[in-house]
Amino acid sequence: MLPFAARRAGPESGRSESPGWRLLRRTLHHRGAQVGAVILLLLVGLSLAAPLLTARDPDGIDPTVPLQGPSWEHPLGTDHIGRDLWARFLYGGRLSLQVGLLAIALGATVGIGIGLLAGYYGGWIDGASSWLSEVLLSFPDILLALAIIAVLGPGITNAMLAIGLAFIPSFARLTRGHVLAIRELGYVEAARAIGVPDWQILLRHVLPNTLRTLLVLLTLGIGSAILSGAALSFLGLGAQPPTAEWGALLNAGQKYVRQAWWLTLFPGGAIFLTVLAVNLIGDALSDAVAGTASVRR
Repeated sequence: MLPFAARRAGPESGRSESPGWRLLRRTLHHRGAQVGAVILLLLVGLSLAAPLLTARDPDGIDPTVPLQGPSWEHPLGTDHIGRDLWARFLYGGRLSLQVGLLAIALGATVGIGIGLLAGYYGGWIDGASSWLSEVLLSFPDILLALAIIAVLGPGITNAMLAIGLAFIPSFARLTRGHVLAIRELGYVEAARAIGVPDWQILLRHVLPNTLRTLLVLLTLGIGSAILSGAALSFLGLGAQPPTAEWGALLNAGQKYVRQAWWLTLFPGGAIFLTVLAVNLIGDALSDAVAGTASVRR
């Protein structure tokens, strides 16, 4: 039986509880995770329900109401060419969240794959991946993303790709460190001895026992990816006009910050709250992983 799949009897209830359920329970009971989950669910719900919450076209122009403040007709006001900020805020949230999720999914998938191979096989694969990871990790994520954008060119798809590539070294390095320890354990040696293929050992025996720690990096990485995506759009390297995206809305509103505060307050506040919520959940998950590990010891 794998350690990850082992069941422990609860001291009070007498029922078995897997480490995964214990981790989830500890996370859900954390006050920070509860606050973060409420904020995140609210923002995600607003973005997903955009067609139900507004009938306006986010790119629709009405030159008769430029820079109009928040009102009943325009809850978040309008921009300099009369576009409804409420509609752009809702649809922009979809794109901002999508950038963060897809970018971190790319970085995690490729990075974990490289880390598994490097840690398990060692040799030149480990040496080459470790050297490359060290070089890339010497650059901040956003600077590395900017360098990649300079090669690929601006655009929301290239921004997602650049952010995802920038996160690969972090996942690869963390995964490799765990695999180096796990590959020497008895159940991995036993699987090798009975002729289990390497790919099955990696996917069924090694990877599950690295997931809890990787889940913390994955959660915190989502917030960083959303912030990096907004930063690239703010610099004009991500979403291109007239596409609605929170970072792009900030960029468009900075010229009118004195006379139209709502153009920067709402998208900026949404970015802040999203990153805050994800970090609260990530911190709670980190505490839960540490607590679960101490219980196991």
